[in-house]
Amino acid sequence: YFFLLNLALLDLGCISTTLPKAMANALWDTRDISYAGCIAQTFLFVFLFSAEYSILTVMSYDRYVAICKPLHYGTVLGSRACASMAAAAWGAGSLFALLHTANTFSLPLCQGTAINQFFCEIPHILKLSCSVSYLREFGLIIFSAFIFFGCFVFIVMSYMQIFRAVLRMPSEQGRHKAFSTCLPHLAVLSLFVITSTLAYLKPPSISSPSLDLVVAVLYTVVPPVMNPVIYSMRNQEIKQALRKLFGDKPLRYQ
Repeated sequence: YFFLLNLALLDLGCISTTLPKAMANALWDTRDISYAGCIAQTFLFVFLFSAEYSILTVMSYDRYVAICKPLHYGTVLGSRACASMAAAAWGAGSLFALLHTANTFSLPLCQGTAINQFFCEIPHILKLSCSVSYLREFGLIIFSAFIFFGCFVFIVMSYMQIFRAVLRMPSEQGRHKAFSTCLPHLAVLSLFVITSTLAYLKPPSISSPSLDLVVAVLYTVVPPVMNPVIYSMRNQEIKQALRKLFGDKPLRYQ
């Protein structure tokens, strides 16, 4: 629950960084944002986005220790270790946000000040910069992509060990409990990675302003909204309330 608390705070921060300003602009029929507000929005979004991915990576290690080394869980992941890993995730997000924001807004904007997006997104800001000056930020993006991929490899290796350990369990009830513990994290992680990959790695040939807007909504709004729903489905009280709402028989506690 400690890591879930961190994930919930990051989700709340992510959706609060972009959506309220977009809703206010839609309500007042404007698309303006101040220069300082754009800097703040970019910093907060990169910070929260990077920290959330770091927390999801840490949570995969948490699941690995819980299932593959259950007797050592209290020793390996004590309160101090959990606090240190969470602090490292938030710190990594702050560092990435500081580097990307400083690099991006140090570039001269030669193509105007209008971006085709509902929030200040770095790739769209780079399109406004001079043709040569954005190479430094582009190199930082490539470096960040390698770190993103490294974390993804770590997550995949952790789950390979988890599935191997689960399949060796003699008890069907034990296997079911282990899988039910991992499935919410896998669902949240898959939603985060798929929407982010779709946003940043889609082919340029299919890119268009309307499609970019839809994809941006997918990866900035859908994961923060769905993550609490996915994790809440393990709660028996919520399951029973949903069954009553839709007229089914109430669930029995086991």
